[in-house]
Amino acid sequence: MAVVREFALPDLGEGLTEAEIVRWMVQVGDVVAIDQPVVEVETAKAVVEVPCPYGGVVTARFGEEGQTLDVGRPLLTVAVGSPDGQTPTAATVPADGDSGSGNVLVGYGTSGPAARRRRVRPAPGAPALAPAAAPAPVAAAAPVAAVPVRHEGPVAVISPLVRRRAREHGLDLRVLTGSGPDGLILRSDVERAITAVSTAPVTAAAPAAPAEGTRIPLRGIRGAVAEKLGRSRREIPDATCWVDADATELLAARAAMNAAGGPKVSVLALFARICAAALARYPELNSTVDTGRGEIVVLPEVHIGFAAQTERGLVVPVVRDAHRRSTEELSAEIGRLTEAARSGALTPAQLTGGTFTLNNYGVFGVDGSTPIINHPEAAMLGVGRITPKPWVHRGELAVRQVVQLSFTFDHRVCDGGTAGGFLRFVADCVEQPAVLLRAV
Repeated sequence: MAVVREFALPDLGEGLTEAEIVRWMVQVGDVVAIDQPVVEVETAKAVVEVPCPYGGVVTARFGEEGQTLDVGRPLLTVAVGSPDGQTPTAATVPADGDSGSGNVLVGYGTSGPAARRRRVRPAPGAPALAPAAAPAPVAAAAPVAAVPVRHEGPVAVISPLVRRRAREHGLDLRVLTGSGPDGLILRSDVERAITAVSTAPVTAAAPAAPAEGTRIPLRGIRGAVAEKLGRSRREIPDATCWVDADATELLAARAAMNAAGGPKVSVLALFARICAAALARYPELNSTVDTGRGEIVVLPEVHIGFAAQTERGLVVPVVRDAHRRSTEELSAEIGRLTEAARSGALTPAQLTGGTFTLNNYGVFGVDGSTPIINHPEAAMLGVGRITPKPWVHRGELAVRQVVQLSFTFDHRVCDGGTAGGFLRFVADCVEQPAVLLRAV
């Protein structure tokens, strides 16, 4: 006889305790293979697909799209095996004695082969459980009642960003007609609907709406940012110093490197290389404070995070072992992580473990800022826009490419002399890139 297996929301790693259901990838009655992704969830770190460790027929789903579940709560139930002791699809789903992969999901799921990570439906004529027969014993066996599916058929939406945008404005995706292939609802469809609602005339008979503001839940990435920055302000006695620097020679060095025909080097990669050299001179700034033991922990490895603005919010991908990478390698890794951030494909491991953060807010067209330290790190360098300004160069007034650098540090790990020395070294490298040759 079929055995009902309950699959709960697994541990997603990095201390994450909850996740929001973005998109169900299976329906009740579908046949699934071991380690097949069944649901897409959004955590405070990233959007991930969750694979099911059991193979069989989906008999119930728990939770609607947009609902937040705690780790350990049921996601779905699967009927494993069949009345005659055979499997629903003998080629892909194992027998009851070997009904699960046994793998524990941490971050990105189980390690089954990619070929099996697809929705599997019974082949014509193949023996399979009847979808109508499987749910019957589940009602008594499942400890939690199934949450009804919100619509009869799946809404034609792929992007979680589209769902989030609609949810923020109270739009029912079931009433929208998609302009994409096969009726796929695109972001442009949602934006048009938002505009139509906001500009629609209000009839005289309509009751006056209560005067209250729009409420946006602090969850997902927005909630994680709020928690981390709030904790930083509560725990870290930070201070900021800043300096203007002539970046003309730095830009000239970059142009020469890129003209040589090798891999292109970004400005951010140059600053990452400079920061790695500066941290080698001032290692106490590559540290964290253990408040429980009252100790400053100086870290041996330099993992540089960089702030990246995406449609889902601010994320900080981490370039690991930055002190061991060349400028070209730093540029390639920053480019790879930036692309992953924009597509929502960053893993939790790529968003954690940083020891120092580089914040290039100059891309927003601003000159200066006072960065908030990325807790539990001890310092952050902010880089403003590089723009032509009057500058005294070699005793004469000239137009030079000037950048404002701001450096925020944890005053528990060092005093102003150390912070000033770090920032001055960075500025010297910006003004005279050859200084880096002496620092190696």
